[in-house]
Amino acid sequence: MDSAEFKRDFLEDIKTAAQVIGEGSSATFVQNVADYLIDAEVLSDFNPAFYKDRFEYYAYRVDGYAYDELDKTMSLIIADFDGCDPDRSLTNKIAEHDFSQLQVFIRAALTSDLHEEIEPSTECADLVDLMRSEKKNIRKYRLYIFTDAVMSSRIKSIELESYCGIPVEGQIWDLDRLYTVCCYERENIEIDFTDYCENGIPCLEASTAPTEKFIRYLAEQNLVQEGQDSGGQYTSYLGVVPGSVLADIYDKYGSRLLEGNVRSFLTTKVAVNKKIRNTILKMPEMFFAFNNGISATAKEITVENTGHGSFITFARDLQIINGGQTTASIANARYKDKADLDGLYVQMKLTVIDNSAGEEGSDQLIQMISRSSNSQNKVSDADFFASHPFHKRMEQISNHVYAPAKGGNQYGTRWFYERARGQYLQKQMFLTPAKKKAFKSQNPKDQVIQKIDLAKVQNTWLGHPDIVSKGAQTNFASFADYIDAEWKSDNEQFNELYFKKTAALLLIFHDLEKAIPRQYWYKGGYRANIIYYTVALFRKLIQEQFPKTDLDLMRIWNMQYVPETVEASLVALAEIVHNTITDKNRPVDNVTQYCKRAICWQNVQKISFKLSDEIQDCLITAEEQKAEQKSAAKERKIDDDIDAQSKVVDYKPQMWKRLAEFAVDHHLAVSSDLTALSIAQRIPSRIPNTYQSKRLLALLRKAIDDGFSTDA
Repeated sequence: MDSAEFKRDFLEDIKTAAQVIGEGSSATFVQNVADYLIDAEVLSDFNPAFYKDRFEYYAYRVDGYAYDELDKTMSLIIADFDGCDPDRSLTNKIAEHDFSQLQVFIRAALTSDLHEEIEPSTECADLVDLMRSEKKNIRKYRLYIFTDAVMSSRIKSIELESYCGIPVEGQIWDLDRLYTVCCYERENIEIDFTDYCENGIPCLEASTAPTEKFIRYLAEQNLVQEGQDSGGQYTSYLGVVPGSVLADIYDKYGSRLLEGNVRSFLTTKVAVNKKIRNTILKMPEMFFAFNNGISATAKEITVENTGHGSFITFARDLQIINGGQTTASIANARYKDKADLDGLYVQMKLTVIDNSAGEEGSDQLIQMISRSSNSQNKVSDADFFASHPFHKRMEQISNHVYAPAKGGNQYGTRWFYERARGQYLQKQMFLTPAKKKAFKSQNPKDQVIQKIDLAKVQNTWLGHPDIVSKGAQTNFASFADYIDAEWKSDNEQFNELYFKKTAALLLIFHDLEKAIPRQYWYKGGYRANIIYYTVALFRKLIQEQFPKTDLDLMRIWNMQYVPETVEASLVALAEIVHNTITDKNRPVDNVTQYCKRAICWQNVQKISFKLSDEIQDCLITAEEQKAEQKSAAKERKIDDDIDAQSKVVDYKPQMWKRLAEFAVDHHLAVSSDLTALSIAQRIPSRIPNTYQSKRLLALLRKAIDDGFSTDA
């Protein structure tokens, strides 16, 4: 799939989705672009908030927003959407006009009576309320143009006037740029340190080592794609970063500078460090001695040697993997407390990752370094959930499970689990037109399951609509805690049954997304929140009114659509939920913020609603569920056993012989392991049983950690 195909398919999907959902094509376009950018970690979240008017004779418009609570960046979005002319150009003049509309909106929101004039309980009213309440905290405005036009090559840079001393940054996202970031890699952070200090960052090269063994280990753990078994090298440097430089680059790049797990950890779990702030304000010259400094990674750097030593002058894709709180605290102290950072220095360990191991291998290495660097902090495995084996299993299941045929089709389809960003598009990139058509028939786009979607529907079903309403990043972190604990307790529960039920929940969500806009009571706004609370309340009512039962999600999976009885109940309930979360007597004026509070869920649970007796035909008893789960767990165990034996057989007998010698020399094996090793050395005439195969793989992992190599 090339850029032209991506653009054509993207716009066609917009038209289809707009017709099905019943909202304008422009709103659908903005939502879809935002979904891609959330997945690519460009946006922290997204809230639709369309509004346009005039202020002081100037027109303004806004289509949506996102507020990053970590780096205090307010992102405002405007659509430049046509939908008809694929060759239309976004010129510099048009871009200036679009950006000016957002700039006028900022002035209108913060200096006029717009908050009193705009209709209450609307998404834009929530935006204005948020901007006014966070006015003193906002450190940057980032303005986005989402466009289906082609950005003119004459637009080289975007310079926007600051607002009341607060920097204003502009970004244009056309479909070519979207294609690049979704199909290849996220937009890299490229830093020229000579822009911040004359010579760059003084440094010493500390260590260089190959990464082949690490990449082989990842391949054996199924953490990188099969065949990606060669590595490059890493080089580590020790440097000293002036506090002002660290604050400058954080001011420019914000939370994008922090590795994803660190960002999630800081956003959801860590309060402001008062000791760090105290040192910055009262004795900055002691900061280097008192603070542990930062650890960072980069894909590429430039080191220049001068008569005064070595200096890092450039870094590509710099990510702070430990010390995010230190970085944010220094920047915040300078911004809020007007702290003087002269004389404040921070030690830095920078590891440069050779990318010859491939994007996936390099990213895994960065995550492993991040995990190790954070071992002394309260960072759990759940904070590294993006690389959790849970996702690998969901992907494996999605590759071989077919959904029942629907709509008269004579073939089943798959629900495609996107473990890594852009997998669905990447799978199509080098296919012929005929094979691409076959792929999309087998893997329909409306059956793609993204990680954040799975977390959204499952956390809703678990009864946490308030947490889901807090946005993709916060909800994903919360869901990670749950999965990590459950996985350690019993990972076999995450089987085909779990996957199919997840798909059934997505069918319910998709059904409500289409049904709600068609209702007479729906005037626009809060659709996502209505869905979260409606689905969560629906399950609670089932369990209360029909004890020891639950919705039969497997029935929905087998039908591949939501039964009319269930849909009717959900739609009727959605109206009452809508009225409840927008009630004028709600305890929090801002509806969007109210939906994020536990009090909102408490009030929604007070809704009185009688489910029809017909709903019983769509329920399953606790005994039936238990039998269903037991059968699925048994099948999961069989699959695991087969996988273990297959992996053992994939290795040559000579490797098992070398492992036996290594295990004995290093005192790693017990008698049962030696028996299994003896059998493995006679493959294929004898095959270790499933128990022995699992023991062998565990022993192999332990030996690799101790320096064993599977290569002869």
